[in-house]
Amino acid sequence: MAKGKTVFVCQECGSESPRWAGRCSVCGAWNSMIEEKVPEFKEDDKRRRTGSRAGGHAAGKPEKLKSVTAQTFTRMKTGIDELDRVLGGGIVRGSLTLISGEPGIGKSTIIIQAAAEIAAKEGPVLYVSGEESEEQIKMRADRVCGDMSDDLFVLSETNMENISAITEQTDFKFIVIDSIQTMYSDELDSAPGSVSQVRTCGNELMRIGKGKNIPIFIVAHVTKSGELAGPKIVEHLVDCVLQFNGERSQDLRILRAAKNRFGTTSEIGAFEMTEKGLESIQNLSRSFLDGMEENIEGSVAAAVYEGTRPLLIEIQALTASTNVGFARRTSLGVDARRLNMIIAVLERKAGLDLINKDVYVNVVGGLRPEGTSTDLAAAIAIHSATLGRPVKGRTLAIGEIGLTGELRPVQNADRMVNEAARMGFDRVILPASGKDEIKKAPDGIQLIRAKSIREALKAY
Repeated sequence: MAKGKTVFVCQECGSESPRWAGRCSVCGAWNSMIEEKVPEFKEDDKRRRTGSRAGGHAAGKPEKLKSVTAQTFTRMKTGIDELDRVLGGGIVRGSLTLISGEPGIGKSTIIIQAAAEIAAKEGPVLYVSGEESEEQIKMRADRVCGDMSDDLFVLSETNMENISAITEQTDFKFIVIDSIQTMYSDELDSAPGSVSQVRTCGNELMRIGKGKNIPIFIVAHVTKSGELAGPKIVEHLVDCVLQFNGERSQDLRILRAAKNRFGTTSEIGAFEMTEKGLESIQNLSRSFLDGMEENIEGSVAAAVYEGTRPLLIEIQALTASTNVGFARRTSLGVDARRLNMIIAVLERKAGLDLINKDVYVNVVGGLRPEGTSTDLAAAIAIHSATLGRPVKGRTLAIGEIGLTGELRPVQNADRMVNEAARMGFDRVILPASGKDEIKKAPDGIQLIRAKSIREALKAY
């Protein structure tokens, strides 16, 4: 399309002509040509992205939605099963992914592993680090990657203009920026990591990724509260936001997607930190239940459904007499407001006296489950710890607790029960109102139905 001139567009087929005609030369329609003004624009305007797409109009002309051809998003496998699972099956070409986590949690480790795998299978990969030298990156790669491809390139650079120039010289298949807070642009005088610099560098990376159809991984720092540092606009720009969690004193690492335009945000990935880097954990339930003892008070197994798979976890509770002041309610992995509600139901509907007792609840393994499927397990653990009454055998508890003390069914309970049978459990306590979902119990497992919290507490 010509710039800054008048063109004539056919209302029937959308074809353009530099001059008016009574009949369209493409579709043959009569008197269908209308005059349109094409606005001026700058070819080197880096803030624009509409002209970079294939076949797009550089002047930003509106198009009919039904006539837009939908692209088929192809995915690039990273070679790391759990990372591909969280991403929705792999990295979408041309997408931007933001990954965050506390220092030392393993962000750079998992990215260099993915970069090495992609370089070996797809082609040239550029790893840009603003925090480490090439020698430091090589030391980590030697430890976690093994044999490295000749297509894995590393660059220690913080200037965004230099990075953009290098991407023009080589047809890279994948780019890593570690980290966005260390990058700066010559167009601004502010220091790297400032709001304006992070925003400008994020826009430039978006232009490179979308214009060249290159997937880009961006590492981001976090604040003391665990949130992404920098302007919130960066999270809106990218296609996927990954959060890497875990305790540095433990080997387990959990990867979640807080945002994913090409997949679900309910999926999690589990990794184990080893001397050779991060390794995917295939049997996650076994990892969470490792070390769980039988016939002990204050400990019971629960089930949650994360993405496409059920997970079994251990919930522990401890109660102790309050010596000074008000009773404390402390939870790790369980929402504090949800815990207060469960304690209130136990006091009013189950007759459990907790007013002068400190209550501690912990989800073993550091997982923070979402939803209400762990309500019943938390209540049984608190009841068991208070009365000193052990939970019988290998028992799993599933169910949501209402304010009236009734038990409500949860979604995917049938798959949770099947996972319990696979893991060797012999008893499952669950709401009586979910009979239609689980019509037949798996072999070797007993289903105990309970209508209320009182019935469930008698059954364990």
